[in-house]
Amino acid sequence: MVIYPSITKTSYTILFLLVNTLWINLSSAQSPFDVVEKSIVQLQQALASGETTSFELVELYLARIQAYDKQGPRLNSLIRQNRGAMQRARDLDAERAASGARGLLHGIPVIIKDNYNTDDMPTSGGSVALAGFVPNATATQVVKLRNAGAIILAKSNLHEYAYGITTISSLGGQTRNPYDLRRVPGGSSGGTAAAVAASFAAVGMGSDTCGSIRIPSAFNNLIGLRPSKGLSSIYGIMPLSHTQDVAGPLARSAVDLAIVLDAVAGFDSADAATSLMQNNQPLEFYAQLESMSLDGLRIAKLSSYFDAADSAMIAVIEQALQRFEQLGAEIIEVDIAGLSSLIARSGLIGHEFKTDLNQYLAHFGSTEIQDLATIVDKGLYHGAVRGALVRSQAGVVNQESYAAALLVREELRQAIEAVLEEQQIDVIVYPSIAQLQSFTGESQPGNNCSISANSGLPALAMPAGFTGSGLPVGLELLGGFLDDAKLLSIAHQFAQQFPTRQAPSTTPALVNGLAPVPQLLEFDSSASNVDLHYRFSIDVVSNNFSYELDLSGGEIYAATLSIDAGSDAISERDGAIVLNLIGPQTRSVRKQFFMTPDFRQALLDNRLTVKVFASHLPASGHVQSLPSLP
Repeated sequence: MVIYPSITKTSYTILFLLVNTLWINLSSAQSPFDVVEKSIVQLQQALASGETTSFELVELYLARIQAYDKQGPRLNSLIRQNRGAMQRARDLDAERAASGARGLLHGIPVIIKDNYNTDDMPTSGGSVALAGFVPNATATQVVKLRNAGAIILAKSNLHEYAYGITTISSLGGQTRNPYDLRRVPGGSSGGTAAAVAASFAAVGMGSDTCGSIRIPSAFNNLIGLRPSKGLSSIYGIMPLSHTQDVAGPLARSAVDLAIVLDAVAGFDSADAATSLMQNNQPLEFYAQLESMSLDGLRIAKLSSYFDAADSAMIAVIEQALQRFEQLGAEIIEVDIAGLSSLIARSGLIGHEFKTDLNQYLAHFGSTEIQDLATIVDKGLYHGAVRGALVRSQAGVVNQESYAAALLVREELRQAIEAVLEEQQIDVIVYPSIAQLQSFTGESQPGNNCSISANSGLPALAMPAGFTGSGLPVGLELLGGFLDDAKLLSIAHQFAQQFPTRQAPSTTPALVNGLAPVPQLLEFDSSASNVDLHYRFSIDVVSNNFSYELDLSGGEIYAATLSIDAGSDAISERDGAIVLNLIGPQTRSVRKQFFMTPDFRQALLDNRLTVKVFASHLPASGHVQSLPSLP
C-alpha cells in the first residue's frame, strides 16, 4: 500500500504557485513573443489567444527596463518599479481564465509619472524631499486604470515638481532621449515619454500644466493629448497649478491613446472641474476614431508660431501639412489678435504653485515635509528648479493680479474660439515646440504650450516625422472646447495614410533576454606601400561607431568613410565623405562617432566605403568597400 502524505490547503496553494511559476518561466523561455512596439489591441489578441500571459508581459517589459534604463543607453526614465506588478499580473491572468477580460486594458502594463499618488509606492514628484512619501489616498486616474485591469509597472522620472521641460530631478537625475542620447526627452513628463518610446510598457501617463504631455510626445515620436480642462480628474496628482493642471496618457498610437482616455475620463466628485462631465456623455474616444474625414477639413496655420520655429522642424511640419492637403484638407493661415499679450497676462503657475503644493502635502498626509518653505530652506531640490522654487516660496499672492489673470484666461479662450467660428476652422496647427531637442545640461527654448494651457482648450501633439538628423518633430492640433475626440480622430486618420511612428534604434528587441552586443569589423587595406589596419565596433544600443586605425607603412593624407551612392542614390549625402578617420601626419587613432541615421543605415546595408588619400594615389583616393557585418 502506498501512503500519500497529507497536503494542507496552504501547502497545496504554495505547491500550485510553484508549479504555475515554473510553467510560466518555461513558457517564457520558449516564447517568441516580443513586446517591442506592440499596441494594446495586439497585446490583448495575444493574451486572448494564449500566446502570452500578463505575467509574461511584465517579465518581458522588465527585461527591457533592465537592459536599457540603467544600462546600455541608460535612458534613466524610471524612478522605481512596482514590486507588486508580478502578483498583480498573476491575479489578472487568473481572473481572465475564470471570467474573461474586463476590457482592453485587462492585464496591460502601464507606466505612470511619479506625481500620481499611489498607495503601494512613494510619490516623489522627482524630489529627494519626498523620496519616501506614500500618500494616504490614490489618484483617481490610477484607481480608474486599476479598475480597468491595468498593471502599474513603474513610476517615471519627471522634471522636479513638474516645474520645467528637460526632465531632470534630484531623485531621478537626467532622463535621456532614446532618439538621441545626447539630448533631452522634453518635459516634464519626459520619463514617461522615453519609457513608452522604448517599449518599457504599452502606454504611459503624464501631466500637463504647460506642455508637459505635448512636448515629450513631440520629442519622442509619440501622440499625447492635453484634454479640455475638466474632462478627467487631477485628484491625487501633485499640483503645479490646479487651474492649469490636466493629466492623461502618452502613447505610440492614436488607438492606444483612445483606449486609455476612455478609461480615465469622466466625473470625479473630488475634482470640481470635472462637474461638466456629470451632464455630458462620455466622448467615446475609441468609438470615434474613424469619425472625422480629412477631405474638406479646414486647417489653420498659426503664422506667428511658424515664423519663430527652427527651419529643420518647419520643413518636417510643412511636409506633413502637404500630406494633409493630399488627403483633401484645406490649409489657410491665421493670426489671433493680441495673442502674445493675452498669454503673458493669463499664466497661473506663479500664483498657485506654493499654495497648491502646501495644501497637497497637508491633505495627503506628508508629515516630514509639510510645505515648500521646508523644501527650500533645506535645499531639497535639484539646481535646475532652484530659481522657480525660491521665487515661489518668496512670492506673495496678489489677489487682484490673480483675479485679473483668471479673467484674461477667459478672454484668451474667447479670442481663439472667435477665430475658429468666424473662419469656420476645424483645427489650428503649430509646432508643439519651436526648437529642436536641446542637449542635456542646456535650457530648452521655444515653448508653445500656453495657448492651450492658458485657455483650457484641448491640444494634441501628433508625430509629424523626423529631421535629417533623426530627431522627432511634433505637430500640435488645437481645437474647440471638448473637441478632444475630434482632434484624436484627425491624427488617427492621418497616421493611417502616412504612418510616422518609428522605434528608437537605441532600444532594439532583446536577444535571448539581453541587449544586442556590439558588432566588430576588423580588416586590412594595402595600396602602393600604404598599409592600414582597421578595427570598427558598432554599438546600436549606444549609437556609437568606435574605430581604431593603425598606419604601419607609408604616409597618407587621410582615410575617410563615404556612403556608396551606387546606381541609385538613397540620400543626398550618398557619395560624399561622411567621416574622417585619420588625417595627415597621424599614424594611429582611437575615436568614437555618434551615428547619424543615414550613416547607421548605410552601415547596416553594407554601403560604406573606405577612401585612402596619399601623394602617390589617385586624387579620387583608393576605394575599398567595408566587409559585411557578421
